[in-house]
Amino acid sequence: MTKEKLALEIIERLKKEYPDAGCTLDYNQAWKLLVSVRLAAQCTDARVNVVVQDLYARFPDVNALAKAPVEEIEKIVKPCGLGASKARDISACMKILRDEYDGKVPDDFDALLKLPGVGRKSANLIMGDVFGKPAIVTDTHCIRLVNRMGLVDGIKEPKKVEMALWKLIPPEEGSDFCHRLVYHGREVCTARTKPYCDKCCLKDICGKCGVEQGA
Repeated sequence: MTKEKLALEIIERLKKEYPDAGCTLDYNQAWKLLVSVRLAAQCTDARVNVVVQDLYARFPDVNALAKAPVEEIEKIVKPCGLGASKARDISACMKILRDEYDGKVPDDFDALLKLPGVGRKSANLIMGDVFGKPAIVTDTHCIRLVNRMGLVDGIKEPKKVEMALWKLIPPEEGSDFCHRLVYHGREVCTARTKPYCDKCCLKDICGKCGVEQGA
């Protein structure tokens, strides 16, 4: 099976397994996803979803957060880890949104990359989830799973994985595919324990499962 055909088969099976998969960060406005995705670095989405409730209760919009003392932001987001750097980035980012984009998040990938604390993973997440545009979010689950499945061969660098997947994944499927990889990576193809290959919907076509079954 070619990698292109493998990718399409994986997409279809994951659709059936996780039909309602979506972003696990809670948000109802684009700027809030921008904040949450910065806080999610080296932190669980579940914890971020709790912490931002206090942040938005204190600073309910872009202007309020842009005006907020960095120290006040840091006090609230500290439970997410790396509080000082995350607070600085959030403050700087909100100031740019206020001053250059009329408080709105730009729908341009390159413009997003210029915002403090926003890398390719974050920019792709926002492009896909907020603006419904083609996106490939190469988080740790994505990188681990596509290597195990055989869609990429020993590639660990996020940008290289992203570029490889753009050649295999139909543009309109990319964002949802990556969300489903997160669900599958947490529930079945785990990182901290041995993967539960016996209950995997991909076990007959996955590179890792196939090797183990033939062993």
